[in-house]
Amino acid sequence: MDKRGITPYIAVTVGVFSVSTAAVLVKMADQAPASIIANYRLLLAVLIMAPYILWKRRNEFSFIYAKDWGLSILAGIFLAFHFILWFESLNYTSVASSVVFVTLQPVFAFIGTYLFFHERFTYGAIISMLITIIGSVIISWGDLQISGLALFGDILALLGAVMVTGYFLVGQNVRKRAPLATYTFIVYGISSLTLVIYNLILQQPFFGYDLDHWLVFLALAIIPTFLGHSLFNWAIRWVSTSAITMGMLFEPVGASILAYFILGENVTWFQILGGSIVIFGLILFILSTSRVHTRAVEEK
Repeated sequence: MDKRGITPYIAVTVGVFSVSTAAVLVKMADQAPASIIANYRLLLAVLIMAPYILWKRRNEFSFIYAKDWGLSILAGIFLAFHFILWFESLNYTSVASSVVFVTLQPVFAFIGTYLFFHERFTYGAIISMLITIIGSVIISWGDLQISGLALFGDILALLGAVMVTGYFLVGQNVRKRAPLATYTFIVYGISSLTLVIYNLILQQPFFGYDLDHWLVFLALAIIPTFLGHSLFNWAIRWVSTSAITMGMLFEPVGASILAYFILGENVTWFQILGGSIVIFGLILFILSTSRVHTRAVEEK
């Protein structure tokens, strides 16, 4: 089938389902610390990528500037702490709440581009951000009624969204110059090393887990990583960035459904109402900001 036809949209659909499994898989590895789960997700992904990168694309490392190596190291550190905070949040709050808060990353990204790159705000972006804040407050209020720990988990997930925003903002310039696969391999490797050091400092156990935990670690490395983000990166050649970002907004829906059937997690009315408002606000936000970027390209 023509790759410019329906195939990229199938890839995006599979990608959305794949990334939706991440939070559920983390919850299934409940005997392992969050930082260990994050460590093995990235480390196994690096080991899977290594034969291809080191055999077919090893010459690309010589074309990466020293400044880009520095930015890649910083991006890897941000990514490591994104996973630590997000995975840790799942020990305190539900899959539905955690994934919704992590999905707020586009809003933080736009705020970051405003602060560091002087990206201008539109009225549509401001209104849509206010809508997402209202939805977030509703979810947080509902979780507070459950327990203070649930609210603490929401805050950790929100901080995880901030960290992944830092990862994208720091790495976006490097990705313009470095091949995507090689850059991803470098960042994942640095992130893995960061997590190894972090776990050694905290004296977290690297071994002694049941077989089902190792299968979860491997599934995290393959399903949300390669069948999720890698498919998004492939599809972006034929599908707009805003369309892929819009598709990723349904990750909370997919994750909540999987959590209901696999983990038996119920979704509260606060989460349904607040989550729906957040997704609606993010859709408006993406539409309003994508129009600005389109006009900017046309003017150039």
